[in-house]
Order: sequence, then C-alpha cells, then structure tokens
Amino acid sequence: MIAEDGSQIGVIPVKEALKTAEENGLDLVEVSPKSNPPVCKIMDYGKYKYQLEISEKLKKKKQSQIIIKEIKLRPKIDINDLNTKKRQIEKFLSSGYKVKITVMFRGREIVHKELGINMLNKLVEELKDKGAMELEPKLDGYNIITILSPV
Repeated sequence: MIAEDGSQIGVIPVKEALKTAEENGLDLVEVSPKSNPPVCKIMDYGKYKYQLEISEKLKKKKQSQIIIKEIKLRPKIDINDLNTKKRQIEKFLSSGYKVKITVMFRGREIVHKELGINMLNKLVEELKDKGAMELEPKLDGYNIITILSPV
C-alpha cells in the first residue's frame, strides 16, 4: 500500500487499508492489479480521474493531424486553369498540407488515360521543389490520383 504523500506503507490487509483510507476521508484505489501482491494507493479518486482527463486532453492537443487537401482536374483543362490549380497546390504545400491531385475522366475519356498521367507527371515535376511525390499516379476507377507531401 502507498500513502497519499507517496510513501510506502507496506503490505497490509485490505480491511485495514480501507479503514485507514476512510479515516483520512480518501479512497483506496488499486493502482497495479496484476502485481503480486496488488498495489493500492490512498488518494482522492475524483481528483485522480480529473487529472487523467486533463492528461488525455493534453495528449490529444499535442497530436498532429495530417490534413489532406484535394485538387481535382480534368484531362482537357486549359493552361491558365492548370496554372491556377498549380498555384493553389503550391499554397497548400507551403502551408504544410499534403495534397491529393485527382484527374477525373468522364465516359470514353478514360481510353486516353496517358493524357492524365502525363499531366500529373508534368505537374509533379514543376512542383518538385515545393513537394515530394508520396504516391505514384495510379488509376482508381475513372480517376487517376497522386499525393504530394511538403518538402
């Protein structure tokens, strides 16, 4: 058993430990049930739960979420529109986001999927100083996708 100040009391019967905790107006909490004998601590259980909640919130806050922005293109996109999309991709990459670039095909356009792959390769080549290709261009149904991550 461990006292509320952290000092070790030693191995004592459960009834005596409960009596000691009750006298102090605290709870007897089993900290390590798998050890032999089980380790118990005298503490305020409500305060302990509150401390655990706060530590969980801090852990969640410190976790970084990976956000993927998506840019959709068509295989017959105009040069000026493509340049606008390229600037948007550069903006996302400089902000630290990953970017998923999707070339969408409709109907029989999928027959010329090499146009989409060439467009993606050219775009990735132009953006190689801003982002690295994480996923090679691949066909996914009627779409070709690739993912760029910031450098």
